[in-house]
Amino acid sequence: MPPLSILVWLPAACGLLGAIIPAVSSRAGARGGFTGEGSRWSTAGIVALAGSLGALGLAIAYIADYSPSVGGLRDVTDVVWISELGIHYKLGIDGLNVFLVGLTALLFAAAVLAVNLRSDARPPERPGLFYFHFMLAESAVLGAFVAQDLALFVAFFDLMLIPFYFLIGGWGREPARVKATIKLVIYTLVGSLLMLAAAIATGVLASQRGGGHITFVLSTLQALPLGKGSQEWIFLLFAAAFLVKMPAFPLHGWMPDGYRAMPIEVLMVFSGVLAKVGAYGFLRIVLPLYPQAAVHFQTLMLVIALASILYGSILAFTHTDTRLIVGYSSMAQLGFITLGVFSLNPQGAQGALLQMVNHGLVVAPILFIIALLARRAGGSEDLRDMGGIAFRAPVLAALFLIVALATLAMPGSSNFVGEFLILLGVFKAKLVIAIIAFTGVVMASVYALRLFIRAMHNRVGPRVQSREISLRDGLVLAPLVAVILVLAFYPQFALHRSERSVKASVELAYQRSGQGLSIFASQPADVARLQGGFKVIK
Repeated sequence: MPPLSILVWLPAACGLLGAIIPAVSSRAGARGGFTGEGSRWSTAGIVALAGSLGALGLAIAYIADYSPSVGGLRDVTDVVWISELGIHYKLGIDGLNVFLVGLTALLFAAAVLAVNLRSDARPPERPGLFYFHFMLAESAVLGAFVAQDLALFVAFFDLMLIPFYFLIGGWGREPARVKATIKLVIYTLVGSLLMLAAAIATGVLASQRGGGHITFVLSTLQALPLGKGSQEWIFLLFAAAFLVKMPAFPLHGWMPDGYRAMPIEVLMVFSGVLAKVGAYGFLRIVLPLYPQAAVHFQTLMLVIALASILYGSILAFTHTDTRLIVGYSSMAQLGFITLGVFSLNPQGAQGALLQMVNHGLVVAPILFIIALLARRAGGSEDLRDMGGIAFRAPVLAALFLIVALATLAMPGSSNFVGEFLILLGVFKAKLVIAIIAFTGVVMASVYALRLFIRAMHNRVGPRVQSREISLRDGLVLAPLVAVILVLAFYPQFALHRSERSVKASVELAYQRSGQGLSIFASQPADVARLQGGFKVIK
């Protein structure tokens, strides 16, 4: 397999190349947004698409090459970066990140294709600069997922903020883009500073236990556990940074304005991928390095997750702004993911990891469909202005229905398996919280079906144009829906490959939570079947 650095930096390199090559698109449009009629290819767009498809091809190759029976890190790149500070440029693939890398590459490729192909889209002004920031964002996200050094993870985590600052501020929707940019920067920057302080403290305190040599390599830090008191305050700093990024209640203040302002293709990757970096950080960093603190704050984190589920679900089925319906439903789904992580057992954690992938696969097509429906409703994204096109656009309605049913975790979907595992894990850890969390499953069916029925059925809106999805739009949606269906029929493809890595992540916290003996000292996992092809750790 090629070095992981190629996967990480290929998108940014292509974005830079597209920015410095003279554009061949016809003319620039009005300042500050999308302009022009139809889809006009630019040199920057073509190069960016090539880079995103190249990264997707590499990600698929890593998934195909990953052997779940081997376990541990694969395709490791480890180079000393800053020797005086003990910082390594260390990258690696394992069961925790291999499918998140694939999800990132898939959603960015779909988003770039959407910008270039969407039949009713307006191409971005200053396309070279737009695609440079877009592709730099992909490299930052990929780097955060594969980083195996704490300082390197922090660097990629902070790098993600820079391109989205420009994408929202330069190409966001008026009048909310300035306000949204300021809020996003303030919230995320504060969280990043807290995480930086926590990372430095971890390296310094661990060095005192390791002979005075400072290091930030995750595997080395795990072998130099901190004291319980140090773990607890460092845990809180990391938790604040990750919960802001997700976002979770009550640290979600940037989300409404951000979702309203982002161009829809930018929002597809932001909601589908960036929010998962925070949840992934809990599994990759927090549980292995601070297991005693994770046990100490388990109830607090479960309550925050439960509040996010209830708050997000209630607002999702009361709003009529379709973007905010998706935004608040995403908050609820990320609440479920947090529940799974802090169940502190392998069932819940494995369900959380699967649900990270599932949510990204459903939220991106839903947002793209919202953009298509808004164009058919005279540009309005209000649910009350839509409706009545299902029979005249049966293909679009069918694709939307598949995604909506997956969102509400219909039995037979991969989302159902993810939520089942999460609730099973929480049931074993905290029975009362699990019972309350079941209400979130019911509310998910309400807001998902409400969105589909009101957008596709009922009376035709006064400005609605009933027309079928175009071939170009179908090229964006079809691959995403196909992956949803593949995981629905065979979720074990992801579960089997993530099992060993998830167990390793929760091992220490699982022991200290009192739920059981060492995972690896126990007998091999029994296999139970929920439905055809579904395996669950018992």
